[in-house]
Amino acid sequence: MDNIRINGIKTYAYHGVLEAERVLGQFFITDVVMYLDLSDASRTDNLTETVHYGEAYHMIEKIIKGEPVDLIEHLAEKVSMALFDQYDKIVGTEVTITKINPPIEGNYDNVSITLNRKRED
Repeated sequence: MDNIRINGIKTYAYHGVLEAERVLGQFFITDVVMYLDLSDASRTDNLTETVHYGEAYHMIEKIIKGEPVDLIEHLAEKVSMALFDQYDKIVGTEVTITKINPPIEGNYDNVSITLNRKRED
């Protein structure tokens, strides 16, 4: 399936279960894959036949910067559902949200979750 990817959306926000995460905040990295048929767009060179990824970026960024949630799983679900609501052409999404510095003691690079969703008819 064809797809459009927006990688590495770096956003400072206040999500998390712990009070310190809600007070201090942290950086989140969001990667989004939107699955859709790009055949018409590739033949016609017409923006209306695809998803305007600039607009999608701003919508995703607004969600990540928005109202704090406890779980990044919930945040990823909000992103997926907003993309489905905004763009009829999208048939599936893959949303990865990474916490760069979660409050876990140890040696690791980061923690992330990935949700894969399909449009329900």
